Amino acid sequence: MSSQSIDIGLSKATEPASLALILGKAARVVFRVLVVCFCLTPFLLVIAISLGEKIEGAAWVWGFEFTHYERFFVGADWPNSYSGIYLQKLWYSLYYALIAAPIAVVTAFPFTYFLTRLTRRAQTVWLIFLLSSLSLSEVFIAMGWDVLLSNRSGLPMVLRELGITDWMKATGWFDVARDWGLASPRDLKFKTSLFATVLTMSYLVWPYAVILLYPALSRLDTSTVEAARTMGAGPWAVMRTVILPTVRIPLIGTTLLLFVFLLGVYVSVTVFADPSQHTLAVSIYGSVRGSTLNAPFGAAQSVILLITAGLFLVLSQILVSYAEKRR
Repeated sequence: MSSQSIDIGLSKATEPASLALILGKAARVVFRVLVVCFCLTPFLLVIAISLGEKIEGAAWVWGFEFTHYERFFVGADWPNSYSGIYLQKLWYSLYYALIAAPIAVVTAFPFTYFLTRLTRRAQTVWLIFLLSSLSLSEVFIAMGWDVLLSNRSGLPMVLRELGITDWMKATGWFDVARDWGLASPRDLKFKTSLFATVLTMSYLVWPYAVILLYPALSRLDTSTVEAARTMGAGPWAVMRTVILPTVRIPLIGTTLLLFVFLLGVYVSVTVFADPSQHTLAVSIYGSVRGSTLNAPFGAAQSVILLITAGLFLVLSQILVSYAEKRR
């Protein structure tokens, strides 16, 4: 065989490898371009808008000032007076999310665990049902709970017709419900209340919690559970010493993901929360699309909310790493 034919054979053999290398580099370039276009550019645009200047009685113009951030932390009339109303709205955003996210995970965990113990066909049916429920918008879910919790046709009416409301009045539990904001002077009410707000928000993210926990629980080694039961461990001991330590990372990750998602909930808070306890998401919408039409201030609130979510994620990662080192 001549040297020329050998060179031709080698060149043909290296052509597929070179083509794969070129395609790999092109894919990485396309991915970076997409990240810049759809992730980094909108974020930089929001930051740039937050530094703009609001013109009274008109729109806004590009600028470079931090007055909107100053207004968020100390109020618009600083230094003559201090106002922490937007810090309060940020607190309620964190408050609702910190309650609703763990509730959704805690209630979804046992359901998902028993779901993974069903037959493959039953699991498929349940997963299809849960995935289809994700097509429901927040508006649809909020309106459904609005009907269920309404005074005339919802849960308060059912409790009143069953005589439970009168029983609560006779036993003193009605006064407790009033102290918790769940009753008016004459009847039970769930709108507006912390209970209705957290309930709706938890229901909104509950299918996400199930879907996120399903992969970890479906891969759980059942032999370790059976071994623990054989050694005399009860159901709670098995759950506490075997199952929970195995899936602790997915549990933490799911809770954090739902927490960040709930920071931006708008409709549920608008419908069920007291106006004095509205979140930063409602204030952002009011600034951008509401009556004030102050896009730079709305963008500044968005940046602060995003930074707050990032700080919580970083803090959670530090705490998880610290706990892992101590084990």
